[in-house]
Amino acid sequence: MSKDNVKKIREFIFENFLFDADEGDLDNDASFLEQGIIDSTGVLELVEWLEETFDFKIEDEELIPENLDSVNLIAAFVERKK
Repeated sequence: MSKDNVKKIREFIFENFLFDADEGDLDNDASFLEQGIIDSTGVLELVEWLEETFDFKIEDEELIPENLDSVNLIAAFVERKK
């Protein structure tokens, strides 16, 4: 997966959900749901950002934790969508 995409995704997560945390506080495989980083409203914000940033449409059936529950899962999902 693209290091640039991972960097963009991490930046978005820190700017919007972990604004007072340090970069080292988030493992790229950490579950957003289990750690309480993103709630249902945050998922909508994330989806909107992904669609705008990477220029693709996310279908309802793709809104599953296997695609959106960590930095690495999102990066892999972005790669598959492109």
